[in-house]
Amino acid sequence: MSTIPATPSAATVPPVTADPTPPRAPRRRLADRFSGGAGSRWFPYVLVFPLALILFGYVVQPMFATFAESVGVNGVANYTAFLSGDGVARSALVTSLIISAASVLLCGVVGVAMAFLLKRFSFPGRRLIEAIILVPAALPPLIGAISFQLLYSETGILPRGLQQLFGTESPVLPFSGIAGVLVVHTFTMYPYFYLATSAALSGMDPSVEEAAYNLGAGRVRVWRTVLLPMLTPALVSASLLVFMTSLASYTAPLLFGVDRTMTMQIYINRTNGDLPMASTYASVLGVVSVLFLLAMRWYEGRRSYRSQSKGVASHRREITNPFGRWAALLASLLATAVLLAPVATIALVAFSADGSWTTEVIPAEYTTANFVTIFSDPDAFQPILNSLQMSLLATVGCIVVGVLIAYVVRRLDFRGRGLLDVAVMLAWALPGTVVAINLISAFSTGNAFSFGQVLIGTFWIMPLAYFVRFLPLVFRSSSAALAQLDPSLEEAARNLGASWWRAFGTVTLRLMLPGVLAGALLAFVHGVGEFVASVLIYTSETAPISVEINNRMYSFEVGTAAAYGMLQVVLIFVVMVVSGRLEGGRRSTREAAKWTA
Repeated sequence: MSTIPATPSAATVPPVTADPTPPRAPRRRLADRFSGGAGSRWFPYVLVFPLALILFGYVVQPMFATFAESVGVNGVANYTAFLSGDGVARSALVTSLIISAASVLLCGVVGVAMAFLLKRFSFPGRRLIEAIILVPAALPPLIGAISFQLLYSETGILPRGLQQLFGTESPVLPFSGIAGVLVVHTFTMYPYFYLATSAALSGMDPSVEEAAYNLGAGRVRVWRTVLLPMLTPALVSASLLVFMTSLASYTAPLLFGVDRTMTMQIYINRTNGDLPMASTYASVLGVVSVLFLLAMRWYEGRRSYRSQSKGVASHRREITNPFGRWAALLASLLATAVLLAPVATIALVAFSADGSWTTEVIPAEYTTANFVTIFSDPDAFQPILNSLQMSLLATVGCIVVGVLIAYVVRRLDFRGRGLLDVAVMLAWALPGTVVAINLISAFSTGNAFSFGQVLIGTFWIMPLAYFVRFLPLVFRSSSAALAQLDPSLEEAARNLGASWWRAFGTVTLRLMLPGVLAGALLAFVHGVGEFVASVLIYTSETAPISVEINNRMYSFEVGTAAAYGMLQVVLIFVVMVVSGRLEGGRRSTREAAKWTA
């Protein structure tokens, strides 16, 4: 007979006592120990300090060096000469401001009108214009100016063609001087207004406008009291971009013979060896640029422009009048020809034999030798290698620094966050000529930020200039991508035990990667086409594509110069296609992040 073992009584169970020694805390990861712990109040400063040091060393400190160079041993003598000298300096400043203001006005009229036509009306040829309306934005500044010179100057295709057609003694309707500069600016910069206005019109509630009409308001009053206030943020941002770009313009004044602009005087004084006076011009131009930027930001933020209505999206109005439809079709074909003419001109001249185009309307002799020479001659191919290498190095730096600055500005709370944003903004606000003079003044001698080495005259000054100029592109793109991400995704990874570095690299960075790559591609392609700063700091061994194009133009090797330009245009179009695909990937990533959350 089996027996069941007895269950021990409560008296026989040994009592449970607490362990007097507390459990050992898990060892902190090396990354957390290095950063002081992501939850530590010192962590933001550990991350911000090297970034602030980089911005100070390569953006802010060179500005102080330029001002110090301008005062030099003579104190404010250069500024006194600037204000009360022979009048060249004052004339250059006034001319630059007039050109910039006129460019804003002309680009605003063209860009806003195109946005209203394409977004509010449906007519034959609309889709064709929409497909090519951003072609001017794909042209590098130097190539855009050269294409207009080949088309519309006194020796251009159109004036000579009209001269031959009408049998006149001189070219018909040539553009030169300030008029030529304004034509180039209007054609290449109106996309700023078009894009900003189109986005604003697409998001505008049409019921507000309809309500104003129903209450008896006329078209002028509706525009003044309804549409204009709602478009103000878009118009202000576009005006800012156009004004700053026009003020920094160098290639158009160079090719159309306008010497009395600030950028041209910086170049002239620098090449004449008068660095203190060039620094004076650069300091004044930099101050004007920053003041205008701050003024426009203040104006944009002084009022709130926000619709409280919840209406539906607007629909395009069909043009039903037969005459209007035919007129719209003819206007569409004309606009297509005008938009594609600069690119077609560069492509045509790229196949012309050097020295064969003199007084003819179009080149008389064509060849593929220009492209063969570029890819077979090591000396001719070296500028392409230089541009690719320097742009790639600068882009890598922009990615590392731009992404981290975007993160700390968007996600971390610390004192001085606004100053970090302003420092990046300064890099964007300064014209290329000013950036070049700043770097010349700062790194003509060794200092802590150049590790004791003189950078002027070396390879490294070029990618450094590109880094300073195009860092804001990666920063803004990364910041926009980061703004779309829910911080709780990274917090979830941290709660599951991941270090900050791992959570940032495997969650946040992966989700914002399409935006980062889009900004990096823009920085890279801008670096390949950069000319304004390069022309002041390059050497014969580090000449990029843009400088080689300029040198070939002055050597009357127009065909080879256009061949280099055509390669730049092809590269930019490829980048635009890739950026479009990345934008689609960014939208997919945002949707995936929403589902994950």
